[in-house]
Amino acid sequence: MSDGDYDYLIKFLALGDSGVGKTSLLYQYTDGKFNSKFITTVGIDFREKRVVYRPNGPDGVGGRGQRIHLQLWDTAGQERFRSLTTAFFRDAMGFLLLFDLTNEQSFLNVRNWISQLQMHAYCENPDIVLCGNKSDLEDQRVVKEEEAKELAEKYGIPYFETSAATGNNVSKAIETLLDLIMKRMERCVDKSWIPEGVVRSNGHSSTEQLNEEQERSRCSC
Repeated sequence: MSDGDYDYLIKFLALGDSGVGKTSLLYQYTDGKFNSKFITTVGIDFREKRVVYRPNGPDGVGGRGQRIHLQLWDTAGQERFRSLTTAFFRDAMGFLLLFDLTNEQSFLNVRNWISQLQMHAYCENPDIVLCGNKSDLEDQRVVKEEEAKELAEKYGIPYFETSAATGNNVSKAIETLLDLIMKRMERCVDKSWIPEGVVRSNGHSSTEQLNEEQERSRCSC
């Protein structure tokens, strides 16, 4: 896909305490590499990737591929950058919430991050995928998988144990979040929650495009 040649621009935000591996996870997803020498993110940064999304129809067969330009925003986890981070919440359509499996406090703070999202995101129940990162450090693990799954079930969100170092479940977590977002856009009659800029390469707004696709889906031809 060339520049501008896409159907949707989708913005995801990676959240979580400082040091949980947000930058490394996004780098693993976009570049397929692990860099253990990343310095702490200051403010906001982002990475990009083009993907093709194929929704499954009622019969389980994939539909026409939709070209997605993903912007993956990387936020600072420190408290002093919190006001800057929350300013980006409303423009994001999905959230990757990370904690460190070797750091219990980062897990305990997940509830605080979800509370922030409920206050500042586009709605009170935004699409979130919870990631217990650094799963490769099994001998240093302090957060049990059962605990994390229980918390995810409480909030009704998917949970993955990921490793930015090995790439385990990284793509799966982000693809799951993309699937949640695309399905939300398809089923929502009120499109006012969709941020400006989610445009198709033909210049139509996201709302116009979705309405057109819904009309076509009702057509018998």
